[in-house]
Amino acid sequence: MPADNAISELIQAGRAEAAFEQLVPAFRRRVFGLAYSLLRDRGAAEDVAQEVFVKLWQALPRYNGRAQLSTWIYAITRNTAISAMRRRRRSVSMSDPAVFEEVESRGAASEAGLDDAALWRNVGALPDKQRQAVILYYQEDRPVEEVAAMMGLPVNTVKTHLHRARASLAAALAGAGEEVA
Repeated sequence: MPADNAISELIQAGRAEAAFEQLVPAFRRRVFGLAYSLLRDRGAAEDVAQEVFVKLWQALPRYNGRAQLSTWIYAITRNTAISAMRRRRRSVSMSDPAVFEEVESRGAASEAGLDDAALWRNVGALPDKQRQAVILYYQEDRPVEEVAAMMGLPVNTVKTHLHRARASLAAALAGAGEEVA
């Protein structure tokens, strides 16, 4: 990406503040989008995005350019979102009325049948690593090698996650009367 290169050059030149001024608008939507795709909660995703940019500000002078800037930012975002998910899991209980209502509303929506967003709802139900691989590969149009680097996994493991995700999606959509392209 051209923005990656320009920002990387500023970092290498020791101009972290100028780099950060360009980095935030260039990556704001992608950081939030990734956080939201993992957390599925707008408020939590906004908190994670803010935390990511604080971490980036602090770590920017140490960026060494071994990985693409976007890959480095993705890894920080993914790790921060996963940490937030772990914190949330410890604090969420089915006895909480808000959680119970959310579960009930999702159940009612799925019983009503599949609509235009059926595919992405089913993607959201995939296991974390499969969902991440599908989003990066299909939605963000990243090559398998880059997805592997971003997820910190071997290429063949990412291919396996994609294969299993496609099989799960095909079964879920076929069971609901939809065809998978």
